[in-house]
Amino acid sequence: MIVCLFDIDGTLIASGGAGKVALERALTDVFGGERTIEKLSLSGRTDRAIGMDLLREHGLDPSEENLERLLTAYLRNLPACLTTLHGKVLPGIAELLFRLSSRDDVLVGLLTGNIRRGARVKLGHFGIYDHFRVGGYGDLHLDRDDVAREAFADVRRHLDRDVHPERVWVVGDTPLDVRCARAIGAKVIAVATGWHTRDELAAHAPDLLLDDLSDPTPLLERW
Repeated sequence: MIVCLFDIDGTLIASGGAGKVALERALTDVFGGERTIEKLSLSGRTDRAIGMDLLREHGLDPSEENLERLLTAYLRNLPACLTTLHGKVLPGIAELLFRLSSRDDVLVGLLTGNIRRGARVKLGHFGIYDHFRVGGYGDLHLDRDDVAREAFADVRRHLDRDVHPERVWVVGDTPLDVRCARAIGAKVIAVATGWHTRDELAAHAPDLLLDDLSDPTPLLERW
């Protein structure tokens, strides 16, 4: 059994900035004032970590209560932002997911910094959520490595057996995707479809580096 765990933003979809705008609107809705998140790095991080940093940056108490209020408002704003900002499924993804999901020897899942409900909203909007059977999410963790451990544990629960880490492949578009894959002993496919250049990704030595996933052949040859 091969396990393929996908990142979402910049790997499966380009949301057109919907997540960022939804977070900005959430900050304003819950805490008032005109608030932006221009200074904060979002790439490859968990929603929990981003939310905590946003609260601190705006002089707000990073309590569990405030974080929950922020993320609830974010989820409320996200569908409209996805609709108005006209994102897209990235090249080759729809075909690749269809081909992988049709195979009995491949388990397809998520390894994402998105909170679980946010992942469902984003991927559901683009009609690809039902391909994913397992996952690790950004609800509980500040560190992406811990999300990878959660995803790997979910794989073992789903299959009801141990899985050799080298049978697990993480597909992502950031250096943090590479790092978290290594934290569980997995292999990595890096794609230059997000904010990071091919050279930036190459510096982290993924097992396979592609401009995009428009041609699934290099992946499928390995599986």
